[in-house]
Amino acid sequence: MIEILPPTKIPLARESGALVAGILRTVRERATVGTNLLEIDQWTKDIIEGAGATSCYVDYAPSFGRGPFGHYICTSVNDAVLHGLPHDYALADGDLLTLDLAVILGGVAADSAISFVVGENKPARALSMIDATERALAAGIEAAGPGNKIGDISHAIGTVLSAAGYPINMQFGGHGIGSTMHQDPHVSNSGRPGRGYRLRPGLMLALEPWVMEDTAELVTDPDGWTLRSTTGCLTAHSEHTVMITDDGAEIMTLPA
Repeated sequence: MIEILPPTKIPLARESGALVAGILRTVRERATVGTNLLEIDQWTKDIIEGAGATSCYVDYAPSFGRGPFGHYICTSVNDAVLHGLPHDYALADGDLLTLDLAVILGGVAADSAISFVVGENKPARALSMIDATERALAAGIEAAGPGNKIGDISHAIGTVLSAAGYPINMQFGGHGIGSTMHQDPHVSNSGRPGRGYRLRPGLMLALEPWVMEDTAELVTDPDGWTLRSTTGCLTAHSEHTVMITDDGAEIMTLPA
């Protein structure tokens, strides 16, 4: 299903997006060496419930996971890149942590992800990888104008990631979002310009470039959810929810 939000729901989308952004900012500020991933999950639960919002993850049970997910945020560390199931692990100095969060507030979902290095030890290769995903995300947003096509976004993202030297996995990518978290159209992190669904105002998309340092192949943890690089290499992931407008793309997942 491809959902076009009516103008009356756009303010609700902004509120939902601001909540997601605010939670990610709060968790990033609080996460430090020694923080347990289960603490992060509890912090997220408390903020979501305090805001009167609903988690998109707790009851989420897609075909690719061993559902339901049962937690409130994805916490992926180092070689884990997607769907990291929170577990009893204390963050170490230099860990590359990705937080991925989606909630529904006022009947509208928002989805965002950030990657950052915990502590004082910040390896240059980790920072470069995070920077590449952030630049790819910015390029994808720039290409998300009305009248353009999904392939234009995918091409813009893929061009940046490829130029940075990272292999690109095509199994998981961005997606439509609206009253539910995952909708059509799928937005690959590489593609051909001028192809696919034509963008129109009211369409909301979650764009999410992610990479692994030296492979495009994933392996699933025994937990049935956490996806890791097959080589054990570092990974990074950046994501924003954007709304197609008459003038371009508005980023919904920015702090209020």
